[in-house]
Amino acid sequence: MADADLAEVVAIAAAIHVAHPERDAVFAERLSLYPPGCLILARDGAVLGYAIAHPWLSSAPPALDTLLGALPAAPDCLYLHDVALRRAGRGHGATARLLARLDDMARAAGLARLALVAIPGTDRFWRRLGFLPRACADDATRGQGGYGAGATLMERPVHA
Repeated sequence: MADADLAEVVAIAAAIHVAHPERDAVFAERLSLYPPGCLILARDGAVLGYAIAHPWLSSAPPALDTLLGALPAAPDCLYLHDVALRRAGRGHGATARLLARLDDMARAAGLARLALVAIPGTDRFWRRLGFLPRACADDATRGQGGYGAGATLMERPVHA
């Protein structure tokens, strides 16, 4: 992902994550804080999707639509903040390729696991990809963090 891609990324997010909106500044900040974790899926010059990941603390996922300010000095996971694919980008193995790339990224950063918050209704999808629910100190308030009631903190070990 590059700065020039942000307008398209924001448009995809607005179309797919209608119930979980985030300000443009959130996407720009994630790109500036951890460029390697900001990826796009493109085909024939068209952006079909994106993913945003960054080092973080698995027990305290950041609330949606929140600026981080900085990455933690001692992260314990690579946190998948967001992934969104237009219909044309689905069904071609993009998520499996993304997770393989995130595994490589996490290993290179010395991180042993991937973490994410599954928005309500997506936990079965993430389970099929090896993620399991994990309790965290913020369980009671995560719904207030913009993820919605029933959101699930999930993680999986980095695959070799």
